[in-house]
Amino acid sequence: MPDHTPCLVEVADGVHAHLQPDGGWCLNNAGVIVSDEGAVVVDTAATERRALRLKEHVDALAPAPRRTVVNTHFHGDHTFGNGVFGPDATVVAHALTRTDMAETGLALTGLWPDVEWGRIEVVLPDITYSGALTLHTGGRRVELLYLGPAHTRSDTVVWLPEERVLFTGDIVMPGCTPFVLMGTVRGSLETLWRLRALEPVTVVGGHGPLAGPEAFDATEEYLRWLGKVAAEGMAAGLTALETARSCDLGPFAGLLDPERLVGNLHRARQELSDDSASAAPLDVVEVFGEMVTYHGRLPDCHA
Repeated sequence: MPDHTPCLVEVADGVHAHLQPDGGWCLNNAGVIVSDEGAVVVDTAATERRALRLKEHVDALAPAPRRTVVNTHFHGDHTFGNGVFGPDATVVAHALTRTDMAETGLALTGLWPDVEWGRIEVVLPDITYSGALTLHTGGRRVELLYLGPAHTRSDTVVWLPEERVLFTGDIVMPGCTPFVLMGTVRGSLETLWRLRALEPVTVVGGHGPLAGPEAFDATEEYLRWLGKVAAEGMAAGLTALETARSCDLGPFAGLLDPERLVGNLHRARQELSDDSASAAPLDVVEVFGEMVTYHGRLPDCHA
């Protein structure tokens, strides 16, 4: 049995990655940035149990009381644990992330009804921003940047310019199949270009192991391949599911959660059909059903 126990890795002085192997569905990463004032926590976790484990790690690292939680996007595996940090924690996110959290609620739990989600609730951000926001904690600059729609329509990356550490949320997920069903292929490629320009040394993706800037190249390679496969499938008159079933994953066969290809193809096809579209809503439940069909069963979720 694989070990899904979270671990903490210090990636710079006072900067920690909270990693949840193997990075599959709902096993997301988080960040803990410590100062003498408390901690900035980048994302939380999907279930009460996993969020409480994250909180234990945060409290052990940062005895000072202040807690600021940054949500990189609205998906429940990154936000459902907000509440475990208590009413005194300040939650920060992009304005559209707050909107999407409120509209989506606990819908993720319906995809995996057998997961022990625990007592979770939607705790919405207290502070929102639209372009960029800088947090100052213990003399450290923590920059929240919105670089355009990518994994979702409102992703935040957390950039530490002095330490050259970048928390990407799910824009980058080393070792995992990228996922743009609720975002955009074109926007992801543009955002990757902007992330490279930051010249990070350490990249903490939303899932998967620690990486460096080579993770941008791997993500871009997949997305460009995806666009080609989508165009060829449309030209052949195939549906997204038929295209996924007929194509050779090639160098991407070893990525976690390959069923995301079906959702990604739906997004790529939509963009090929409508140049003006930018993260336009698709029927997530219907597409997820096709992903289950492609996979042959409900994808594993070890949250």
